Amino acid sequence: MPSRREFSRTSLAALGAAALGRWPVIERHAHQGVRINGDRLNAHLKALSAFGANPQGGVSRVAYSEYDRLGREYVMGLMREAGLTVTVDTAGNIHGARAGSDPAKKPLWFGSHVDSVPEGGNYDGPVGSLGAIEVAQTLKERGITTRHPINVVIFQNEEGGTVGSRAIVGELHEADLDLGTRSGKTIRSGITFIGGNVPRLAEAQRKAGDVAAYIELHIEQGGNLDKEQLNIGVVEGIVGIGWWDVTIEGFANHAGTTAMNDRRDAMLAFARYTDMVNRVVTSEPGRQVGTVGMVMAFPGARNVIPGKVQCSLELRDLDNAKITRLFERVRAECVKIGEATGTTFAFQSTHQSASAMCDTGIMSTIAAQARGLGLSHRQMPSGAGHDAQHMAKVCPSAMIFVPSIKGISHAPQEFSTPQDITNGANVLLQTVLALDAK
Repeated sequence: MPSRREFSRTSLAALGAAALGRWPVIERHAHQGVRINGDRLNAHLKALSAFGANPQGGVSRVAYSEYDRLGREYVMGLMREAGLTVTVDTAGNIHGARAGSDPAKKPLWFGSHVDSVPEGGNYDGPVGSLGAIEVAQTLKERGITTRHPINVVIFQNEEGGTVGSRAIVGELHEADLDLGTRSGKTIRSGITFIGGNVPRLAEAQRKAGDVAAYIELHIEQGGNLDKEQLNIGVVEGIVGIGWWDVTIEGFANHAGTTAMNDRRDAMLAFARYTDMVNRVVTSEPGRQVGTVGMVMAFPGARNVIPGKVQCSLELRDLDNAKITRLFERVRAECVKIGEATGTTFAFQSTHQSASAMCDTGIMSTIAAQARGLGLSHRQMPSGAGHDAQHMAKVCPSAMIFVPSIKGISHAPQEFSTPQDITNGANVLLQTVLALDAK
């Protein structure tokens, strides 16, 4: 197998010739030799991991929790040390701004998030967030003033449905605000808890043309880069995601006295439903995925036939039309399951994120900067949702991936090596400088 460095100089050399988007590609610029401080970046990641650390070695820093608040305070301190002017917008997103030399230029945004899933890892979100702050710190230390203003953004509650970035693009609605979160707070009370202002939520919005571009550094959360021994993923698009709450209604009855053929067992219907989702999603070629990740049976007693089951459905693909088509097939199959088991199915949509393609010009710029750093790279889709897919609605957006060892993410075993993290932050730095030079 070729090394990561060798791969970039051979089979992937043509990536820089990709079709241009709204950004022209500049392979070299005046600050080509500038590098971030990798030791400092990785030390900051370790320090952040203390906020919500769990015994398994990961972190439980769910949005709107006290650990989330403390982590945000730590991050804002790093922003100030990097010479950024720190504010919290009315949606609760953190911004670290630095003026550019040309007042006519729109700002370049880059960043990620610092909230986690329950019992998650230490790299999903923080690598991009602290990597962005390290880029700003490097610019300050090297005395580099960009032409564009820069804005390091830390989006709030990414893991609970990209709440902060949806607010930025005007897609956080009144009904969303009363949804519960893993912290025990509603989104409405959570925004207030972290310093937002719900009555003035609209002030956080940006419209097309307000931002020059958005770039997000992130761990891959899959095993492709690790398996292929590549340094950098150039993300071509981010999948659309559909979430539904599913309620199966049957009839609760005595488990010992009700004959099997007289039962309206909601759990039996659920079992057939779970198998059916897998069958429908795998019935056609493609990268689409479907997951049933949550289930609760009622009344939840050993000697009672479940009369109701509450569960979930998640569908993901780069093709939004395919998500819709798969959902309609699942729903039609549920009618058949209901007829066979004496149950009914009801679906409630709780979150829909449209897929987003990355800007091809910025993609080519990322590839060019990786190549200039001697790093191997390839184009790849993102199977996970990210704030970048919402930012793509108001500005050209793109993402940089670094390897996740063994493809593990959303778990305490999540790990990216210090060198891979340093590589990714250097590609982010060089990409920001290249975009600014255009």
